Amino acid sequence: MPGQRASRAAPPRPDAAGFAVFYEENFDAVLGFVARRTSCPQVAADLTADIFVAALEAAGQYDPERGAPAAWLKGIARNVLFSHYRGNVREQHAVARLNGRRLLDEEDIAVLEERIDAERAARALAERHSALSEPLREVLDLVAVDGLTPREAAQVLGLNQATVRVRLHRAKRALRAERPSVTDRAEHSLEVVS
Repeated sequence: MPGQRASRAAPPRPDAAGFAVFYEENFDAVLGFVARRTSCPQVAADLTADIFVAALEAAGQYDPERGAPAAWLKGIARNVLFSHYRGNVREQHAVARLNGRRLLDEEDIAVLEERIDAERAARALAERHSALSEPLREVLDLVAVDGLTPREAAQVLGLNQATVRVRLHRAKRALRAERPSVTDRAEHSLEVVS
């Protein structure tokens, strides 16, 4: 019965007419080979087509001394299937890596947005801090960052306490003048002056 078994005698020919005969004689055998290895009809059809495309591309290289056409075609089929499944494994690993990443819910997003806003505010405050004159920045750092009282800062700097209080007031006012919304929050943390 033609078409049921792979051809053992008719080698593939690279011309269209010759390859069409080879295709007809071997189609059922190749489809059966693929169908035994996959359960999806679409995949079976695609792989069978890929096998014959690969065979057509390699038809000029067929060597009858190395084996029968059916064995040559099964070798091509095996290579095409191997490539397909190797690609599937890579795809499954990629999907698994993506699935391993937890999607963010609304609460997570809100927390991240708050953190980003806080970092942005901190960067802006740091920029305004660096724009202060050295004497104002020095007093502000000793009181707000190092936690000293104005009296202790005055002692460290060798200044009188009134000078330190004036510089601290000017530093806070300069920070507030740039951006009230950010400095209001920052000022709360700077409320170490008595």
